[in-house]
Amino acid sequence: MYTALVILILVVCFLLALVVLAQNPKGGGISSQFSAGGAASMMGVKRTGDLLEKLTWGFAIGLVVLSLGSHMLTSTGGGPVRSVNQQRALETKLPAPAAPTGPAPGAQAPAGTSTAPTTAPAQQPAPATPAK
Repeated sequence: MYTALVILILVVCFLLALVVLAQNPKGGGISSQFSAGGAASMMGVKRTGDLLEKLTWGFAIGLVVLSLGSHMLTSTGGGPVRSVNQQRALETKLPAPAAPTGPAPGAQAPAGTSTAPTTAPAQQPAPATPAK
């Protein structure tokens, strides 16, 4: 659906450019070359100008409506992701925070407790008794 809408927008842009170029500005234009045997001789100069103006407004309004429609289509999640960074951000899972094993650095230990690591006291070998 999104691809068809983009293709339709491109066609409307192309037609709008042709209609704008075909209009007869004050200094002449492409339409001056077509005026001898084209629509100007068939409908008259005034009616051709009105037709081209109406086509210009129609294509311009159609382009705006199609552009807004494509935005609505992508904002509902039906369209493609807009950038590689956004795609990576959606795929990345944050690691779970590790549970702290001891008091936070700089924190005071409760009274009566030691912050030194607790280890079992090393057993000293018994003194040897002299044999008699």
